Amino acid sequence: MISTAMRLARVGSRSELAAAALIGLGYPAVLLAALLPHIPSFAAAAAVTYLADWYLHHRGSYLVNRLSKVRAGLSIRFLLRQLLLVLLLARAGLADTTLFFTAVAGFLVFYGLQAPHGALTTLIRLHRTLPVVTRNITPGGLRIPDAPPQILLRRAAQKMLHLDLPAVIGVLTAAATGEELAGYAGVATTVALGLLGTAVLVPYLLTRRVPPATAVLDAVNDWLRAYRPTVVLYFSGSAASAYQVNMWLETMEHIDGRPLILMRERELTTKLNETPVPVLCVPGGTHAMNLDLSTVRVALYAANVGKNIHLLRRPTMKHVFIGHGDSDKLASVNPFSKVYDEVWTAGRAGRDRYAVADVGVGDADIAEVGRPQLASITPADDRAGTVHPVPTVLYAPTWEGWEDDPGNTSLLLAGENIVRRLLAAEPPVRVLYKPHPFTGLRDPRAKAAHERVTALVEAAAAERRTDPRWAAERARGKERREFAAARTAAIEAELGRLRGPARAGGDEAERSRDSLADPELLARAERLRTEGNEMYWNAAGWWEHRVVTGNEPRLYDCFNESDALVSDISSVVSDFMASGKPYAITDSAGLGADEFRRQNTAARAAVILGNDAGGLDRLLAAVAAPGDDPLADARRELKHYLLGPDHPTAMERFNAAVRALQTAADARNRGVERRIGEQATAPADGSGRSDRADRSDRSDRSDATATSPAPPAPRSGADGAPQEPVAG
Repeated sequence: MISTAMRLARVGSRSELAAAALIGLGYPAVLLAALLPHIPSFAAAAAVTYLADWYLHHRGSYLVNRLSKVRAGLSIRFLLRQLLLVLLLARAGLADTTLFFTAVAGFLVFYGLQAPHGALTTLIRLHRTLPVVTRNITPGGLRIPDAPPQILLRRAAQKMLHLDLPAVIGVLTAAATGEELAGYAGVATTVALGLLGTAVLVPYLLTRRVPPATAVLDAVNDWLRAYRPTVVLYFSGSAASAYQVNMWLETMEHIDGRPLILMRERELTTKLNETPVPVLCVPGGTHAMNLDLSTVRVALYAANVGKNIHLLRRPTMKHVFIGHGDSDKLASVNPFSKVYDEVWTAGRAGRDRYAVADVGVGDADIAEVGRPQLASITPADDRAGTVHPVPTVLYAPTWEGWEDDPGNTSLLLAGENIVRRLLAAEPPVRVLYKPHPFTGLRDPRAKAAHERVTALVEAAAAERRTDPRWAAERARGKERREFAAARTAAIEAELGRLRGPARAGGDEAERSRDSLADPELLARAERLRTEGNEMYWNAAGWWEHRVVTGNEPRLYDCFNESDALVSDISSVVSDFMASGKPYAITDSAGLGADEFRRQNTAARAAVILGNDAGGLDRLLAAVAAPGDDPLADARRELKHYLLGPDHPTAMERFNAAVRALQTAADARNRGVERRIGEQATAPADGSGRSDRADRSDRSDRSDATATSPAPPAPRSGADGAPQEPVAG
């Protein structure tokens, strides 16, 4: 019942739901108290609405937006409370008093101040908004002043409206005691504070402006011409998709060439992990297309989205789809991939998927480059010293996807069954549950299933913490766990300081000005992250179940902590293959084990589960006796097929592919320049080109496109590209 109410109200916690209920009940209570009239009840009910409103804003609850959409926004709620106070005065027989007219006039003046105050805060933000957001970039000649104090701009409307409290308290006091002076003083204080809060913004509007957009863009282009980037990682997506670009940051740090990360959404920049690579976010399509990227020879794309067209239109660079995972999902063979010069897959399996799908991506357009990100995954053979007496099983389902395919995620039909069986397993296992970041994004049923699974794991964890079987272990490692928990909190706080802005309260423009990577601080942050990961796992017993959400620990950290995996058809399985450990995949669509393996490459070495979680015993048996695991050899073969060879390393293969495309792009560009020169000297009568020109043209085309043919133009959307995300 409560979970249903939370979903309907779009709130994230029970406390938010309680605050929403207090608002829903509080205003009718205020109205009733005004009509009676009963001043103490009015004051109590009004206080409840103030506190509930403040709490929802403090938590950033989505319900605040919903109230605005149904014409019950913040300003309306404050005005309604003030009108009900006026009604209270009238019902209390004070309608003919000076206090009544003072209150009405004061509230009208105060409400009228909201417009200039709102205009000033909006104008300050607009005049502080750069056309780009940068990190590790220092465009010369730009003077960006410090941001105004955030106390004036953060939740400015909410703070301004709360200045009505002196008037409300004063008028209520006057109505209750007959001391009208209190009412006059309260109204005067509210109006004075409103005037002051508005006037104090004016100097910041006049003095804290950033340079005009043209100057900023010119400076950015000057920086690009000086830096001369050669490889660009291009990304566009929602804030929730930040993991798709974060997974490539370390690879970009080790790329052969001068890397640049080019992004399109402002909100994504705050989700980006720390990196020494220059980051340039250009939200405007026209601005993005006018960037001087003439030195870039390779553009890497981590997602298929409509805004890719703004870079794909440049013929001087080679365009490559690298994706954000390698799996048997349909997203891995998206027809949109035809627009790229090449598609890079981890191993032979990716190449074969495109051959089977026949979506227009030729075999010559595919390169197998491995998965450089997987270097941090510890193979099973290398972790013998860290194996715990109780094995750990990681349940990491994927999300529900954009379509209602029952095979997308096991969460909907099998999630609870899987977790229940794991929690009841004998001999016991520890369960880690790490959901996909998109879980529940489209389908509320998936979010509800996630909440039920979370509740199961947390309840089992609480029960195991008091289970007598683990009493000795709890007592033996108590001090170590307490130290680890305290150290985890300290590391999180220190990382927050290291990754925070140079000056507390700085806005986006100021952060762009100051966000230069300090190698020592980055190294310090990485050491802290590594230590923090170790402390996170040490803070709980190796037998304790855990729900793992958020950015830390990372998925690969969970791989290293686990002895087996239960997941779905997704890149999670392909990545886990690097560990060599046993895994299970759920056949949620009910295809049957043989057909499921035939359709899904990653399932060839998996234990196949039904929606009833039948088959888990075989997975647990493989964990308990690795030497008797019948699928061990199949996993080794499949790892090579999915991820490629161990030598040369994935990073070495990735860089070799980058160098090859750089060479092809240079050859293409030289050929174009030569043909343009030949056209300029061709006969004026247009009689045709010489045989030499024809031979040169064929030769250049062969050199430049043998590896990467030119991409065909996209056909959908007003500007030649899909307007919605078209897949992973």
